[in-house]
Amino acid sequence: MTVPEQPSGGDVTELLQAWCGGDDRALDQLLPLVEAELHELAHRYLARERVGHTLQTTALVNEAYLRLVRQQVRWQNRAHFFGIAATLMRRILIDHARRISYAKRGGGARPLSLDEACAVGPQRADELVALDDALRSLSRVDERKSRVVELRYFGGLSVEETAEVLGVHADTVTRDWRGAKAFLRREIESG
Repeated sequence: MTVPEQPSGGDVTELLQAWCGGDDRALDQLLPLVEAELHELAHRYLARERVGHTLQTTALVNEAYLRLVRQQVRWQNRAHFFGIAATLMRRILIDHARRISYAKRGGGARPLSLDEACAVGPQRADELVALDDALRSLSRVDERKSRVVELRYFGGLSVEETAEVLGVHADTVTRDWRGAKAFLRREIESG
């Protein structure tokens, strides 16, 4: 699934660049243009989560947006913005999963009833943490391959959009994607 092109994609890039130039009004104009796409991105992330996930789409969008506006980034274009948004959403979900996993192991949390423990879903949290650990290992070996996974799998960007964000050819993204999947599979199976 790809991030749909908004009719005002050029406007998004112009507003991002104006915002970087210090125009705070550009930020106010930007939100209505990107909000629907941020919701779709968050929805794709949460669709991979278990039923009953405690983090809702709007909360994920709000947290990601707050982090985006605090970023000290020289925004290149719309694809760059959504690439960073995808990264931030993944980190938010990983942090959430780590908190659940920590609580599952007794990390200062109050004891849970069986019903509460089932609703939290620590097994899924452990899987997400294992994937994040494998991605961290991959980033130490090959940062670009790690970014390809982040943008393609978590961000839902197409090969072409990922290539644009990373500034490489689409064939490079395809090769990196294939190699990254093999690396992650080995890491997760050996862990």
